[in-house]
Amino acid sequence: MTFPVIGVVGGGQLARMMAPAATALGFELRVLAEGPDVSAVSAVRKTPIGDYQNLAALQAFAEGVDVLTFDHEHVPTAHLRALQDAGVNVQPDPDALVHAQDKLVMRAAIERLELPNPAWAAVADVEALVAFGEATGWPVVLKMPRGGYDGKGVRIIDSAADAAAASDWFTAMSPLLAEAKVEFSRELSALVARTPDGESRAWPVVHTIQVDGVCDEVIAPALDIPLDVAAAAEDAALRIAAELGVTGVLAVELFETPGMGQGFLINELAMRPHNTGHWTQDGSVTSQFEQHLRAVLNLPLGATDVLGPVVVMKNFLGGENQDLFAAFPLALAAEPAAKVHCYGKSVRPGRKIGHVNLVGTSTADVVAIRSQATLVAGIIRDGRAPAEEPAHEFKETP
Repeated sequence: MTFPVIGVVGGGQLARMMAPAATALGFELRVLAEGPDVSAVSAVRKTPIGDYQNLAALQAFAEGVDVLTFDHEHVPTAHLRALQDAGVNVQPDPDALVHAQDKLVMRAAIERLELPNPAWAAVADVEALVAFGEATGWPVVLKMPRGGYDGKGVRIIDSAADAAAASDWFTAMSPLLAEAKVEFSRELSALVARTPDGESRAWPVVHTIQVDGVCDEVIAPALDIPLDVAAAAEDAALRIAAELGVTGVLAVELFETPGMGQGFLINELAMRPHNTGHWTQDGSVTSQFEQHLRAVLNLPLGATDVLGPVVVMKNFLGGENQDLFAAFPLALAAEPAAKVHCYGKSVRPGRKIGHVNLVGTSTADVVAIRSQATLVAGIIRDGRAPAEEPAHEFKETP
């Protein structure tokens, strides 16, 4: 009996974290890596180097794999359709993935499905942007439809005069996506998985905390969320997956808007494991990485029960400390229950290099749990224990 071969395009930390799940299930994981030093190379045995924007490189990598899936959404859609036409099993399907690749396509689909959408428009030039801002009110969020991530490719336009300063963006890409700036109480994420046969499962809706456009912390499940809002958000994610034909993991990023509509608006989609789902590694019966592999192989999905009343995930970015391992004795001793995940990356300021998961025994202790997870992450980032914790990190959240 032979086990399947899964090809992952992209060698970042998401591909790296698929490796333990693949090993446990006996699958062979192969990764098309961008270079010899990317995150997944040290965790996956077969990591040929290739350009994901080159069709010939993709075709060569796809030979001998049972399914092709992704660490990111940036592979050209036309290349994926060409692979599919050649008989490659591409999951998710390019017709679904384009909704995560192109924000204008995504907005139109959310509108077609009559799900909660902020006011938006495709704007081809500064004049169209100004017209949108005058109609909806300033400020306006301007986004590049393709290629943006972690706050990149996004800018806030405060006025018509400010819009003129964005003219260079229209030279680089047009049309762009303009959205009304949403007033929200917090950000949420609804994570689901779906197989080609249509089986789907959802994890609880989580509270995500963003800093400078980057996911900094996740609290799972989201605390004090109205039951009807949580149910509607979960149903929206499941419906998007079904209606768009998504396979694998789908993350639906949300703005919570108490008292308005269904209580949330949809922000963005990702069709792969997602930073807001890293807590599942240690806080759920089935991690998002195992679930993604099961889903793209059309296997029965695993249970998504949470392993404690509350789970906290805390990212750490590159900081002062270059020797991460030297900080491990102090960090691991600071909280023996913490689970540390390092991405095997070189340290650069602002670069995602790892995260900490911590399962709590009571929702009443969430402030202490967040504090401990942040302490461990901070020790690894800085190479020392902080003199004192910044109070803003641990205030009560909505």
